[in-house]
Amino acid sequence: MIKIGQYNTLEVVKRVDFGVFLDGGEDFGNILLPKSSVPAGTELGDEIEVFIYFDSEDDIIATTDRPLAQVDDFALLRVVGICGIGAFVDWGLSKDLLVPFSEQRRRLEVGQDIMVRIYTDKASGRIVGSTKFNRFLDKTPADYKLGQEVQVMIAEVTDLGYKAVIEDAHWGLIFKTESFGKLFPGKKLKAYIKELRPDGKINLSLQKAGRGKVDDLADKILTTLERKGGFVPLSDKSSPEEIFKEFRTSKATFKKTIGGLYKKGLIVIERGGIRLNDN
Repeated sequence: MIKIGQYNTLEVVKRVDFGVFLDGGEDFGNILLPKSSVPAGTELGDEIEVFIYFDSEDDIIATTDRPLAQVDDFALLRVVGICGIGAFVDWGLSKDLLVPFSEQRRRLEVGQDIMVRIYTDKASGRIVGSTKFNRFLDKTPADYKLGQEVQVMIAEVTDLGYKAVIEDAHWGLIFKTESFGKLFPGKKLKAYIKELRPDGKINLSLQKAGRGKVDDLADKILTTLERKGGFVPLSDKSSPEEIFKEFRTSKATFKKTIGGLYKKGLIVIERGGIRLNDN
């Protein structure tokens, strides 16, 4: 079954001057792969992975180009044009993606980088984008476990913190007071389930809870010290930015971890940094 707006592996069934035709099955018939996209040495009977979408004439067409995202994905895309029915965003293909006015939470402007959910409109069958995420998320009860590692994408910045899409399925929140590093809409990273609230909302952490995050960081610090000749110019006096750049962790967790290593006699904390204890 052909999936519009996604990758499909299809067989080459006919060669013409302007490309090749691929077998789209009974529902779609032969689908054109233009000559500019045909891999060198392609023969009849070969199978090619292609992306299926609608061209500027609204005909189904194949391409070997790789879009920035596909149907059912969230992606950070740039607004490149405005028309009478909506805004166009660049998703990496020759035909830009339409975000209709009815699918915009607020009016978009050319040059903006915005989070978009790509989906197939049931009424028209066309591939479009939306910035109204709520109807795409939280459709099923969350069955995450506390401390579980999940993949998230930052969607927007609020007064409380950073709203993130968890596994393309649920909303989550990273509080500003618990964030570190550069977080911005479109950034993908791993996080951990911190709290499953009775109202269904989910709080996230960027670090493992409890002892696990300290143990992991302790190993990383010791490994880094060994790799760098026994000394790293970071201490509890260093800035959060300097600590994050080296160890991808918060200053609070770093301080707690080097304190534990010091008590075990594994490191020496000096004025200008930390050093492996050779004694």
